Amino acid sequence: MDKKNKEIEISEPRMVKSHDVKLDAEYAEWIAEVKYRYRSAQVKAAVKVNGEKLLFNWQMGRDLVQKKAEERWGAGVVEQVSLDMQKEFPESKNFSVRNLWYMKQWYLFYTENMEKLKQLVSEMLPSEEYRRKLEQIDGDENEKLKQPVSEFPSAFACVPWGHHVRIVQHSETIEEALFYVGYTIKEGISRDTLERVMKDDIYNKRGKAPNNFQRHLTPQLAGLAQQVVKENYDFGFATVSHETYDESELENALHENITALLLELGNGFAFLGKQREIIVGGRTRKIDMLFYHIRLRCYIVCELKGKAFEPEFAGKLNYYVNAVDEVLKLPDDNPTIGLLICSNMNKADVQWSFKGITTPMGVATYNNIRIKDMLPTQEQLKERMELLQKEIRATKRLMKKSSE
Repeated sequence: MDKKNKEIEISEPRMVKSHDVKLDAEYAEWIAEVKYRYRSAQVKAAVKVNGEKLLFNWQMGRDLVQKKAEERWGAGVVEQVSLDMQKEFPESKNFSVRNLWYMKQWYLFYTENMEKLKQLVSEMLPSEEYRRKLEQIDGDENEKLKQPVSEFPSAFACVPWGHHVRIVQHSETIEEALFYVGYTIKEGISRDTLERVMKDDIYNKRGKAPNNFQRHLTPQLAGLAQQVVKENYDFGFATVSHETYDESELENALHENITALLLELGNGFAFLGKQREIIVGGRTRKIDMLFYHIRLRCYIVCELKGKAFEPEFAGKLNYYVNAVDEVLKLPDDNPTIGLLICSNMNKADVQWSFKGITTPMGVATYNNIRIKDMLPTQEQLKERMELLQKEIRATKRLMKKSSE
């Protein structure tokens, strides 16, 4: 074979067949490492790009404030900046008038008290979840983000611009805003989820659900559990047949919307089943809903009640928590937590019921459950749509007459 033909033979593509490759443990370990490195590179690049963009937005807001742009160049200067920047960078969506005002609002919100900002951000840095997020970033960017906050908090680089805008619009204090910044970093949530979380007001509700976590869990685990358990759950996604319903109907309504339920419970909940059977002393018991929480590394026994809290509910929940600890819990798992969700409660009743109980548990309420009888029928919806269309047509006629 001459040199020319040999080169053609080498350069020709060929199909790789399964018997041409011998995969072993060393290959599996190597390819896993390659995948990890690539993911780390993606995260690092994304954080770096996002950080540079946010730093620009911060400096743009700073310039508008420190240069007293409106006083110096007139009330329409922001609109003029928008025109100039969009003309120069037509492909960018960053220079709308509204977005420029957001930059100024963002900068002003945090810099009204720089000392407080520095202190709060420095307190956020040592948290375990935040460190874990930084571990995904290699090299100089990691070290840069670990540095103490100066004028621009480098931790902000882990949060997208749209999240920052909504956080500042929602929050009344720097403490509240940084709570949601930290929550976004730890949970990796989307903008829609962030808005739902802020609507639920978890900043003010966190840790307010009656519980005995501090007495029966380690301080670190108790603090995390208090953040995980809400004071109230919005079951607006679930529908029951009548205004008077029992626990099984409530349970079925939630199970039919399990994705929405998991979103409402919060990140970390893994659903293991409803009416989960557990055998104790040769007798079958059934747990309303059983979950495993990834961050807490423990089972969560959830009991549902379609009525207000009664003291005997705590005793039954305590029994189920002990049963799961004995039958399902593994040595590496943390203690099982009980969660009772009822329609209403008296907190004094709950606290008294906890006395003498040695298992960790909390009690929460729910609201906004939908009643099928109260929902409009298909015929009613059709009538309403026809009426609405008539109103729209009438409004259009009036508008047309007024313009003539």
